[in-house]
Amino acid sequence: MEHEHSRPAIRRRLAAGPRSSYLRDWIYGGIDGAVTTFAIVAGVVGAELSTGVALVLGIANLVADGFSMAAGNFLATRSEHDEIEHAAAIEHRHIDVAPEGEREEVREIFRLRGLEGELLERVTDAITANRDRWIGTMLRDEYGLAARARSAWRAALATFSAFLLCGVVPLVPFVVGISNAFWIASAATGFVFAAVGMAKSRWSPLPWWRSSLETVAVGGTAAAVAYVLGAWLRGLAS
Repeated sequence: MEHEHSRPAIRRRLAAGPRSSYLRDWIYGGIDGAVTTFAIVAGVVGAELSTGVALVLGIANLVADGFSMAAGNFLATRSEHDEIEHAAAIEHRHIDVAPEGEREEVREIFRLRGLEGELLERVTDAITANRDRWIGTMLRDEYGLAARARSAWRAALATFSAFLLCGVVPLVPFVVGISNAFWIASAATGFVFAAVGMAKSRWSPLPWWRSSLETVAVGGTAAAVAYVLGAWLRGLAS
């Protein structure tokens, strides 16, 4: 069991409120970091350019693209805050101007859930007796929004840290200067894809092996395209 179901445990857990998840930010940053950095390495090797070029382009991508993704995720998450605040302001105004119409909306929401008669009226009265609870219900059931948005800073940090951590893996064999660096980078990056897929399966109905294969397939396809493109461009330049 993931958690206790005793009455005190349930009360403590629900009183703390729902926790915001930043898993999707971490997965997104990790996969993109590994894919884009390895794709650059594969393209450079396919074009038969020097190791120095692979390092310069890879490190530049690691920092610049990682920061760009984090900044984009920060702004996107901030837009969630703006959307929630905008919708909440609309509902506050509607409650002030047309409270009975808003009560009817709440009544209809719970009627569609199967409530009726006296029970429906009691639930409607309970929801509309507290303005915050009323607004939260409308945000969730009318607009499809969460009553509380995630932290934009934490979302950006999760994306950036995962991008750096996973994206640096394809560059390590070239930094160390070992032989067969590309093939070792390929194996290491494949392991990163598989590990990210396994981690993702912890919160997914897919089995770990299927989630890993899915992630490896996506990353491997991107790398193969970059390698072929690099080899093709090399042929054009020669």
